Amino acid sequence: MQGLTNFFVYFFGRGENVEFRNFTLAHFLPIVIMIAAIITIYVFRNKLRAYRNEKNLRLALALVMIITEMSYFWRLVGVPSLGANPQDHLPITLCGWGVIFASYMLVTGNQTLFDIPYFWLFSGTVFALITPTVITYTGPTRFRYYQFWLEHTTGYIAVFYMIFVHGMRPRIRSAVKAYAATVIMAVIAFFANAMIGGDANYLYMARPEETRSILDFLPSNYAVRVLFMAAVVTVLFFLAYLPWMIKDIKEKKKFTPAA
Repeated sequence: MQGLTNFFVYFFGRGENVEFRNFTLAHFLPIVIMIAAIITIYVFRNKLRAYRNEKNLRLALALVMIITEMSYFWRLVGVPSLGANPQDHLPITLCGWGVIFASYMLVTGNQTLFDIPYFWLFSGTVFALITPTVITYTGPTRFRYYQFWLEHTTGYIAVFYMIFVHGMRPRIRSAVKAYAATVIMAVIAFFANAMIGGDANYLYMARPEETRSILDFLPSNYAVRVLFMAAVVTVLFFLAYLPWMIKDIKEKKKFTPAA
């Protein structure tokens, strides 16, 4: 019994030394699995669309996403050694809310619930995939490693599922809605960081991360940092919409009679 207890303490805990390193097999494998899943959805999109229990597939994926997101907080509550407290773990993250929105999108087919996760995936979550520094001390032998990758890859799978199987796509107004939601989240993060102080760093607006990441290039000056982040997000929103813009231009030319 003691051995089982020790296993759970270890599995749900975190190490004192670095257990996960960027650009290793443990880093690339979950991304490869995600890409393979998206390609599989594309290849079988017609069969999935005609499948009589297709709705149940979406419900199952949505359930996995919700449980994955909630398990992050269950772990913090259930493992006292992690020293969790409400101030440091408020639900003020693009990744977390993106997963929640995407899960309800799968259930309802709501366009707004598609728009926001779509742009957040390519302007926020993508950085977590490139440099997943939050799991530096929790490698493949820990629960947090799997929770992190499920949380940050199922959103992409859900969005591309709705694109390939249900024909959903973003519009210009989609970017406006997603940008407005981003600004609202940034304002909430600003006030949370200011009121809590100390180590509070929601949306990484207060300072760079403790461990090295792609966000280290951001300026340390707060005002310049926020403006720079806004500019980067704007560019990423444009790049996320660019393939659809090109598609629309090509289709417009295709159906426009030659002079």
